[in-house]
Amino acid sequence: MRPFRYHRPAGVAEAVALIDAAPDGAYLAGGTNLVDLMKLGVQRPDLLVDVNRLALDTVDPLPDGGLRIGATVRNSDLAAHPLVRQHQPMLSRALLAGASGQLRNMATTAGNLLQRTRCVYFQDTGRACNKREPGTGCAALHGQNRDLAILDWSEACVATHPSDLAVAMVALDAVVEAYEPDGPRDVPLTELHRSPGAHPERETTLARGALITAVQVPPLPFATRSTYLKVRDRASFAFAVGSVAAALNLEGDIVRDVRLAYGAVAHRPWRAYRAEEALRGRPFTAELAAQAADAELAAARALHHNAFKVPLIRNITVRALTDLAGPVNR
Repeated sequence: MRPFRYHRPAGVAEAVALIDAAPDGAYLAGGTNLVDLMKLGVQRPDLLVDVNRLALDTVDPLPDGGLRIGATVRNSDLAAHPLVRQHQPMLSRALLAGASGQLRNMATTAGNLLQRTRCVYFQDTGRACNKREPGTGCAALHGQNRDLAILDWSEACVATHPSDLAVAMVALDAVVEAYEPDGPRDVPLTELHRSPGAHPERETTLARGALITAVQVPPLPFATRSTYLKVRDRASFAFAVGSVAAALNLEGDIVRDVRLAYGAVAHRPWRAYRAEEALRGRPFTAELAAQAADAELAAARALHHNAFKVPLIRNITVRALTDLAGPVNR
């Protein structure tokens, strides 16, 4: 690990100015991802700006019934928050499905959303990776790609986004509050992460130096009937092979509204708009849920080792929605 400078700013504007002036600088909060990447030599910041003491660590109800979640709220605190457990249980379940208890005690809301990919080629500085070093190629494209993308990948990158929380927040139409060098800006979470295209090193739409300060989760009354289902290779402390965040609003057996998002299938958390549209206004059945998933997955392009993800995502979509619908509507 090379030497770096450390600074603890007094406010958000100072933090942003410091990083804006340091091209190789990075924000430090929980450090559960950043410190690992520093040890591997993947990230080599020359300045760490510690934002832990900024006033960004509360969960506050909004006048419209939504929530404003501070950027440095710890994952364990957010998962246990009574308003989250009551009104958006998919958020709590997504958080509890991630990492270990010790890591959740340190990891933060903004840090979770901004995690770097766990692609083994990105983490290995001896292998080609356009995300880590633009122009070197993508070793995963024809290499070990079992855990990587089936949707919206490019020849430059087939990596997936690792966050569980981001999948649930995308399903809930969350909005990120960011402070950029030019001032504050709100970004819908569906627009925060980029598709890889020819520049997978550009992971978000935020300006250089931007600091996420909070996430707003708008009110969604039927989110009380929501869940997060994650498939992984072992029972704990493993990243998703595939996941789904789902919320369902039924009147009788008619789907009045629905929210669906997938994890571990693309370079960004994947909102399943086609599947949602296929479900709305129709009597719910398991067969309809499968058809909706198929509509979303029609654009899938499996790699050599991950074709199993297509039926996997289809099956967990059916499982999540039928569980939410209850035994009468299966």
